[in-house]
Amino acid sequence: MTHKGPRAVARLHRSRWVTTLLFAATTAVCLVALATFAARLDGNSRRAALDHEAGVRAIGLSRAVWSSGGTVHLEPLREDELTEGVESVAVLRPGTGRTPDARVAAGDRTALPDRAELGRIWQRLLTDQETVVRFTAPAGDGRRLRWAVSPVWDERIDAAVLVGLDPTRQEQAHDELVQRLALGCAALVAVAATAGHLLSRRAMRPALQGLDRQEQFLAEAAHELRTPLATLRLVVEQGTTAPDRAPAALGTALGLVDRLSRLVTGLLARARVEAGIQDVELTPLRLDQVTELTVEELPDRMGVTLRTEPAVVRGDPELLAQAVRNLVENALRHGGAEPRVEVTVTQGLVAVRDHGPGVPPRDRDTVFRRGVGSGSGTGTGLAIVRWVAELHGGTARLSGAPGGGLLAELRLPPHEEEHTAG
Repeated sequence: MTHKGPRAVARLHRSRWVTTLLFAATTAVCLVALATFAARLDGNSRRAALDHEAGVRAIGLSRAVWSSGGTVHLEPLREDELTEGVESVAVLRPGTGRTPDARVAAGDRTALPDRAELGRIWQRLLTDQETVVRFTAPAGDGRRLRWAVSPVWDERIDAAVLVGLDPTRQEQAHDELVQRLALGCAALVAVAATAGHLLSRRAMRPALQGLDRQEQFLAEAAHELRTPLATLRLVVEQGTTAPDRAPAALGTALGLVDRLSRLVTGLLARARVEAGIQDVELTPLRLDQVTELTVEELPDRMGVTLRTEPAVVRGDPELLAQAVRNLVENALRHGGAEPRVEVTVTQGLVAVRDHGPGVPPRDRDTVFRRGVGSGSGTGTGLAIVRWVAELHGGTARLSGAPGGGLLAELRLPPHEEEHTAG
């Protein structure tokens, strides 16, 4: 099984968490800003609504005040619907000094501000000469009420109506809204963090797949190059230790060098195709000739029997040669103590049979998967075979051979012109 570089994977995982945290933090900042704006807007709207209600009540009640003989009659105020739901309604009249006299028309007298505060209210009303004055002042019972005062005119300000409303309900509703906004923001940040983590995983997937492909390529390159390199080393050693064999060893070494060159070319072509930077070029070729040349290049082909017939397919010669070589080498490797391998090429088919113990039916598809180690008895070679087959529009499969052993088949679509002629 291949393993991605631990440092590279750790960096990708750190990048994923950093991306998730940045996504969540950005979402949290935006949501907090939006929630703060909404909370302030709600608070201002509720205060404005409370002020408007207090002002409307104060103005309406001031028009109901009347006096006769210097006496202010409060009965109309007590019967007015505008006094319902208020904490206190009082009528202010000029008193001794700067402090007015206050007579309660509705509500609780203990809710009125203290005398000093009433004096400041009266003086402000006399100074500003406004239709209504709104302010917040502490009530006598400790609460902070919202007040509105509207003057009663008789050529001058003869009296004023003071209305007090309790903002507690609006404040509680505002606090509930803030709590809901906070919970909603927390939930949305959690959802955003989860979505960011999933999106970052999706974004990191190509990088992880790239690491997998890189590791797979290295494993496959080692698999492809190990045998010819070992053979080349053996041939060179024989040529140096036995001078009489030097010319033959040199010829064999040159053949192996050519084979290595083709292997490297095929590996690079496969890497470029898998990376998506190059398309595979399928050209008409003789499958029987590619198979014959591949078998001839094998260092140990004594146990291989080859039977071919002319077969034309469209494909890449280097990639098909790799697939055939992997099938034959796998059969030689797992064909028993004295392997006998039979290679047959017919129209669009390369069949390789060995006489070894075979592969259990339940594992015959698994061995073609990348990342399956040699513990299954196949190594990485069959994964390349299936990849090449699928790239050419064909299939690769294993089955039990009659009389024992394993039959590996590489099926390719025949060349269209020949298929039509047949």
